[in-house]
Amino acid sequence: MTTGKEVIYSANAPEPIGPYSQAIAAGNLVFASGQVAIDRTTGSIVTSSVEAETHQVMKNLAAVLAAAGSDFNKVVKCTIFLKDMNHFPRVNEVYGSYFSAQPPARETVEVARLPKDVNVEISCIALR
Repeated sequence: MTTGKEVIYSANAPEPIGPYSQAIAAGNLVFASGQVAIDRTTGSIVTSSVEAETHQVMKNLAAVLAAAGSDFNKVVKCTIFLKDMNHFPRVNEVYGSYFSAQPPARETVEVARLPKDVNVEISCIALR
């Protein structure tokens, strides 16, 4: 019996840091797990600025989406988690640069703490 879900893995995105998949495809949808600013090539977290951190998060999401046969043009929903809502304008500017037309639905929430003590985590749902 098949489960109807497919595990998505990209060698160009960070390895999961817990018991989860980078993404799961189910039917024509891709559910990408939250990405943080881990640089796959160095294994280190990008911390030079919240803008650089956000760009790395988006690069990681792009790699996961590509492995699923998708891209930012097919994203229908994003969730942004911020350690500090004061970073919102800077994160929003970087995030927005990845969606040239028809941006997805989204919510942004401030949280007390994120994995690896990063400032930004973003997850998304996309079409394949």
